[in-house]
Amino acid sequence: MFPLILTILGFAASALGISVTTSTASYTIDSGSSDGFVVAVSRSTCDITSILYRGTQYQYQSTASHIASGLGSATVSYTTVGTRVVVKCVANNDSFDLTHYYIFEDGTSLIYMGTYTVSEPTVGELRFIYRLTNLPVAYKEGSVSDISGGTAIEASDVYTVSGQTRSKFYSSERFIDDDVYCAVASDSSVHACYVTNVLSREKSSGGPFFRDINLNLVDSYQSATFYMNSGHVQTESYRMGFHGPYVMSFSRSGIPSSSGIDTSFFADLGLTGYVGPSGRGVVKGTASGVSTSLPIVVHWYNSNYQNWVKASSSGAFTSPPLVAGTYTMALYQNEFLAATATVAVAAAATATKSISATNAIITSSHTTVFKIGDYDGTPTGFLNADKQLRMHPSDTRMSSWSPGTWTVGSSSASSFPMALFKAVNTPQTIKFSLSSAITTAATFRIATTLSFAGGRPQVTANSYVCAAPAAPTKIDSRGVTRGAYRGYGEVYDCVIPAGNLVAGTNTLSIAVISGTGGDAYLSPNIIIDAVELFY
Repeated sequence: MFPLILTILGFAASALGISVTTSTASYTIDSGSSDGFVVAVSRSTCDITSILYRGTQYQYQSTASHIASGLGSATVSYTTVGTRVVVKCVANNDSFDLTHYYIFEDGTSLIYMGTYTVSEPTVGELRFIYRLTNLPVAYKEGSVSDISGGTAIEASDVYTVSGQTRSKFYSSERFIDDDVYCAVASDSSVHACYVTNVLSREKSSGGPFFRDINLNLVDSYQSATFYMNSGHVQTESYRMGFHGPYVMSFSRSGIPSSSGIDTSFFADLGLTGYVGPSGRGVVKGTASGVSTSLPIVVHWYNSNYQNWVKASSSGAFTSPPLVAGTYTMALYQNEFLAATATVAVAAAATATKSISATNAIITSSHTTVFKIGDYDGTPTGFLNADKQLRMHPSDTRMSSWSPGTWTVGSSSASSFPMALFKAVNTPQTIKFSLSSAITTAATFRIATTLSFAGGRPQVTANSYVCAAPAAPTKIDSRGVTRGAYRGYGEVYDCVIPAGNLVAGTNTLSIAVISGTGGDAYLSPNIIIDAVELFY
């Protein structure tokens, strides 16, 4: 028999430490934690309106914490299941058709959450945002998203502060790495952290390398956001269903770990859309044919779910628990797509499925004249790639985007720009010498990770002009200026007929072309993964 919690207006009685007080406006949950953790949830909107931890108010009082910018209206109720209080919010209005859950556990300072969506909110994205006071420090990336006192320089989301460019977008991490991020007190005495696990983003979109806003200090409060989907460099359709579990953890010191928070009890709560262990299976196998000097990632996806895992250095992998169904299984050399296959996952079963690289860019044999960078799906190692995630291209801390001619044999990859902008630094030239002419057709390959405003490369090899490639698939979002680098990863090959690459000095020129205009860093552009000349 579950313990009974009786509530009347302004009074709560419970056999547990955890209790709920009901007022006209709110349900106030006191978890019974020794640290004192008391949270108020609006009975009419589902907003969190108060978070008291160790006697201090951490909820910004001018604006609440909630899904999107608030559900507007919701039917809010609560039940008790064992040692837990489950607050359920059902919103079915012009903007939302979803059910959101807050779950409180006896004796803890945790808010477990899950969000079940029937359809995408009309705002076009799905997020939960906490607005927190007295927690001005951001973990993991520090002040890059602190725009307090700043001046907007691009739209309303990139600012300059004390001579540095900052944006909420610069707080992002790849989903595959993004298990904990925190708003922290100035003296590190309190941490409010989002904690996720292997199931948290299985209903999100964009795969393991997608990234989105985490933290943003705006004068009076720090926003801590869990994005489930958005149009921020969107490459995949949205998924509906149960998003989560995801957890907000308050603690006194130290960063919590994903492994330290158990969410297995979600399967016992009757949450709409949640699939427990009995409906899941796993895939085991070995990945091969990719570079062992780069991370090996395996990714499973279909229209309903996605998940991923990093394989061992030998390529061995076991998937997270996947909801039964048929999946595309993708293999990546870091972030570069190496192969895809299909695998069927049955409930309460283990499927065995190995995968080997089939992408000819990785597997084919040819003679390389020169190569800049690695086919790893990222601009890592190129000029300014070490800064681009955390600042705007115009930031004075950036190296010049126009370093001049890149010379094979004497220039390093770190002096070749990670991004080529139509209005800033193209054409980019490459010079190289040959002891004898290449007497067969050669290919100059430019692998990109992201395009903006229809930007794509057109190559001139000495006097030979390669055909202009077709426009890439449009992504309706700013990229490089907001710290993004991953899109569809177009690869462009220019076949140079025999006789055009001669003995002695040769010049290759890369221009960015587009039918679209734009100024400076918002001009059409491409981000570079690797450049190679071969035959």
